[in-house]
Amino acid sequence: MSTEHQPRLVEMLPQHRIDEAALFAYLAAHVDGFAPPATIRQFQGGQSNPTYLIETPGRNYVLRKKPPGTLLPSAHQIDREYRIQSALEGTAVPVVPMLHYCTDPAVIGTEFYVMGHVAGRVFHDVMMPGLAPEERGAIHRQIIETIAALHKVDYEAVGLAGFGRPDHYVARQIERWTKQYEASKTEDFAPMANLIAWLRGNIPERDESSIVHGDFRLGNMMIHPSEPRILAVLDWELSTIGHPLADLAYCCMSYHLPPGSGPAMAGYQGVDLAALGLMSEADALELYCRRTGRERIENWRFFLGFSLFRSAAIVEGVYARALAGNAADQRAHRMHDVFLQVAKTGWNVVRGD
Repeated sequence: MSTEHQPRLVEMLPQHRIDEAALFAYLAAHVDGFAPPATIRQFQGGQSNPTYLIETPGRNYVLRKKPPGTLLPSAHQIDREYRIQSALEGTAVPVVPMLHYCTDPAVIGTEFYVMGHVAGRVFHDVMMPGLAPEERGAIHRQIIETIAALHKVDYEAVGLAGFGRPDHYVARQIERWTKQYEASKTEDFAPMANLIAWLRGNIPERDESSIVHGDFRLGNMMIHPSEPRILAVLDWELSTIGHPLADLAYCCMSYHLPPGSGPAMAGYQGVDLAALGLMSEADALELYCRRTGRERIENWRFFLGFSLFRSAAIVEGVYARALAGNAADQRAHRMHDVFLQVAKTGWNVVRGD
């Protein structure tokens, strides 16, 4: 397998270094089959919860933990990640197998969980360079089919009743992320303030609920090493019970952003989608409707604006953590420019520009 699209691994960053001996002794006692010798390296690319690859002669594992330092309220709840992926095992949504959750921060300094390692490719560039158009198109279609499958899961039947409040998700999210944004913003930016005010005044009356991933995009898909096939949906930190169209709109933000907006926010504006084998936004929405049995998509401009607002707030939070010295990615200092672009795009979308 080419290394070009494999997740990047580095030696543990100084601020994320953990006691290897204590960790390996704990895993040997709590994870079936774990046997040293073992080595550990850190994945680069994740902006939030530090994630590590543990390699042993018999099997490889992935560890995910909370970051160090003072954290924003309600962020980095890795216990929720563990719970939802455990619940989705055996459904039509592909997830990594969960192996163990550690609630004792004394082991490595924070709570953490261990899961199986799924080898494959991760494409952070939405253009999926190096692929033939038919491969690119197959992956693109699977992303929409997979989010549709997620939204069709009966969350109560898989044990996720109480995983989130099923009502007024959008209104609560607007207030939550406005509060997070105000706690981490580094400058006053009129388009973001305007976008927040518009969203507060235009919340759709019709409400609905499903499992939502919260960060459903190409960069969070593990793709088969050689086939255009999704092996696992990754990074469930923001998952909850919420409005499915908010999740879908986030997945479709690339249609409204310029190429090269940032590592997680690159877009398709001005790109010949058909030549690349990619669906138009209309085709993606039609496929989603077909897979979920929905007649049409209502209030699309609102949900796009909401998703861009929420993404801008998250990105500014990443930048604030970078300034504080505890962001998980060395590229985080570039994120403020991405915040400005995404917030401005959101304001333009809701205005109809």
